[in-house]
Amino acid sequence: DVQLQASGGGLVQAGGSLRLSCAVSGFTVGRNPIGWIRQAPEKAREGVSCISSRDDSTYYADSVKGRFTISRDNAKNTVYLQMNSLKPEDTAVYYCAAAPCTVVAEGRYRGSDWWGQGTQVTVSS
Repeated sequence: DVQLQASGGGLVQAGGSLRLSCAVSGFTVGRNPIGWIRQAPEKAREGVSCISSRDDSTYYADSVKGRFTISRDNAKNTVYLQMNSLKPEDTAVYYCAAAPCTVVAEGRYRGSDWWGQGTQVTVSS
């Protein structure tokens, strides 16, 4: 079975840092693009970041460029999202998804992709 297990969320003050993890089972992360999508209450889903399997290229939403870094540990079959200089507007549920980075960038949900269960990130001002 394919499973994506997101973890690492929590409550942090503005300016703080968190590292989200997406532990994958059922397929190899190095052979599939993996991304992070977030959804805040009453807001549309936003594609935050993605790492390509083909050439390790990365995507970042303009809202997080320079603050977030996506990485992949093939030995642990895990993808990470290091989030620094967090802002209250980063508050959302963060989901990891195995989907093409073009789909992640659109924040689009497709039933054919694999998603994790989400982890809550709350940034206080």
